[in-house]
Amino acid sequence: MPTCSRHGGRLGYPRRALRLQECARVVAAECRDELPRDYAALTALPGIGDYTASAVLSFAYGERIAVIDTNIRRVLSRVFLGEESLGGSASALERALADVVLPKDASASATWNQAVMELGALVCTAKQPDCDDCPLRARCRFFAAGRPHLGERRTRPRQRFAGTDRQVRGIVMQALRDLPADARGVLSHEAAARLWKDGVQLDRCIASLDEDGLIEILPDHGVRLPA
Repeated sequence: MPTCSRHGGRLGYPRRALRLQECARVVAAECRDELPRDYAALTALPGIGDYTASAVLSFAYGERIAVIDTNIRRVLSRVFLGEESLGGSASALERALADVVLPKDASASATWNQAVMELGALVCTAKQPDCDDCPLRARCRFFAAGRPHLGERRTRPRQRFAGTDRQVRGIVMQALRDLPADARGVLSHEAAARLWKDGVQLDRCIASLDEDGLIEILPDHGVRLPA
């Protein structure tokens, strides 16, 4: 777990490090150290959902399967439906559309998934799409309609981050990842107390990290990453 957490850094929620470790253990014990080539078997593994399973099958194994992330949904919805994609999980219509436009050839489908994902990330962005530089501009119903309600369709407002328990938990995890070698992996109680001015909130967050299995609270109230 310490290695997973340190290398994961701030790539995402620290729980992902736990899920990664759990997944690796299951793959080693039950799958002979190789990820399954079956969608149902992949999604049964800890921490693997639709997107990850589809990405593994497409990019690693060359299977013909639509990979549906936020960027791909945005591009397909704008180009073919002429509207912004909804937030939340992909709808049945979006899934059907992604499969219909996916090239029939497995190798070409993997290239398509990567290309559309990249197009959404760099050109067809959420709030400031570069339509002048888009290779699909001539076929885009969204552009033809005058880009109606650009960037407006969201299911919920973005959650603030500053001052939240999520921020405090992240600060604690980062402090543990940044410990010098002579600390022997332990963040002392005194050092932890200096991380956040609100002691009650800090204690609550440390306790929740311990409950989630992301850290261990020692008898002297110091903390460390799980062994």
